[in-house]
Amino acid sequence: MNILMIEDNQSVCEMMEMFFMKEEWKATFIQDGKEGLDTFLKDPQSWDLITLDLNLPSMDGMQICREMRKVSKTIPIIMLTAKDSESDQVIGLEIGADDYVTKPFSPLTLIARIKALYRRADLLHGESDKVDVKAYEVETKYLKMDKRTREAILYDKPIENLTPKEFELLYTMAKSPRQVFSREQLLTIVWDYEYFGDERTVDAHIKKLRQKIDKTGPQIIQTVWGVGYKYDDSGVTS
Repeated sequence: MNILMIEDNQSVCEMMEMFFMKEEWKATFIQDGKEGLDTFLKDPQSWDLITLDLNLPSMDGMQICREMRKVSKTIPIIMLTAKDSESDQVIGLEIGADDYVTKPFSPLTLIARIKALYRRADLLHGESDKVDVKAYEVETKYLKMDKRTREAILYDKPIENLTPKEFELLYTMAKSPRQVFSREQLLTIVWDYEYFGDERTVDAHIKKLRQKIDKTGPQIIQTVWGVGYKYDDSGVTS
């Protein structure tokens, strides 16, 4: 794995460099925001994953994330935020970060998050290279989804620019129409690890997913108040 870590704290960089070496991962450490973005833009395809601090010199993490997403909709991005910045965490997820880790953090926690996020992204890309025959793993009355190509067709229109997590959320719920999933269940299934009760990330991703669905037609992600979310197109009329 080749990681770009944009982080202005030298101690954090030195600490993570040791852990990355143990995993036999390559890593480049940039301590300035604009320099980090420029490094990414020189060769976006060379990076497997980005860790991005929120507060950086010259350009903050929010701006960098937006610019990266203009170039790549799929590269995994983990944002590093302060513990008391709940609004920043939600905004970060809304603008395209796939995950966030709060500071101060355990290096092992970050390593686990990286592995879980990269594993899912790698599987999605790997599966697309193996099969040539066109097929949809999920096919309802209005929705078709191909996990190998990350294609989601709703009302005969593609749902544009789905992030890996948005795709997985929709895929998980659409496989079991009208089944209600709690936020905790979605965290476990989609994120592949425990969030220790922090369920705001699900709400943030659902909000962005709904916005993209709204561009194709009637909404099919329903809120079950006090419980969670479900895929339900039974009330949709064509």
